[in-house]
Amino acid sequence: MMKKEKRPHLGRGLESLLGPICDLSPVDGDDMVRSESVFIEDMELQASCFELSVEDLIPNPYQPRVTWNPEELSDLSKSIQLNGVIQPILVRKRSKGYEIIAGERRFRAAKEAGLSKVPVIVRQANDEQMLELALIENIHRTDLNPIERAFAYKNYLETFSVTQTEAADRLGEDRTVISNHIRLLELPSDVKQMLIEGKLSMGHARAILSLPSDELRKKLANRAMAGRLSVREVERIVRLTLAGSQMEQKNIQKDPNITDLERQLQETLGTRVQILTRKRSQKGRIIIDFYSLDDFDRLTRRMGLAETESV
Repeated sequence: MMKKEKRPHLGRGLESLLGPICDLSPVDGDDMVRSESVFIEDMELQASCFELSVEDLIPNPYQPRVTWNPEELSDLSKSIQLNGVIQPILVRKRSKGYEIIAGERRFRAAKEAGLSKVPVIVRQANDEQMLELALIENIHRTDLNPIERAFAYKNYLETFSVTQTEAADRLGEDRTVISNHIRLLELPSDVKQMLIEGKLSMGHARAILSLPSDELRKKLANRAMAGRLSVREVERIVRLTLAGSQMEQKNIQKDPNITDLERQLQETLGTRVQILTRKRSQKGRIIIDFYSLDDFDRLTRRMGLAETESV
């Protein structure tokens, strides 16, 4: 019988944090080769891996995930029905039951699949490690939505009194990643909800944050969602809006009646409008900005222009 090769060491990857895979199947004879998933050589570690009733498991109180995608849970549940829970759930012993450190998604899917027991590995972990491991697992396995991730970073910084740089080092992240996510919490609640629901991307949100007021941020977020604007289109609108604000500040001699008409047209059409007039003349131009074909169609409908039918 060929000697089984040892699994390569994975350093500080998830496997070293969450523990190895257990083999919970019975062995009928000395000559029976155990599953290839077995690579636990430490007997104390092997003893910490066993099956536990799902009723004895308590969710992680530091779990950063708030929203659980029902379709993803259903897919995982179907996989568990066929193959079982391959990666054990990491837990710590409490006075009553066991608290999940990492693996709550597997736990929920296992319950949905109707399992009464799941494989677990018992570990010693303090509250700081509980939050750290839950955050790491979610970041590197199934991404949190941007707002959940932002709150998780903020909670981590405040709970353990660390700087963004220190948190980045400990979580294996770039400091700018943490900084950019935490900035999302400055957005109006309506815009944050769009991010949670996946109607806007992180790129859209970062561009919208450059606007100086919540009112402008909400207007542009709604426009980007309704018009299916790309991140580049939103960035361009932001640049033009900021440039227009600067011009308005400089152009103090502009007739206030013209400025009021521009404002009314902008609110009606949901886009930037400029009215340019010539001195000592009744002539001028109205400039209406659009940023995509969809945006153009929206504006023509808003102005009551019917679509041209082909002959």
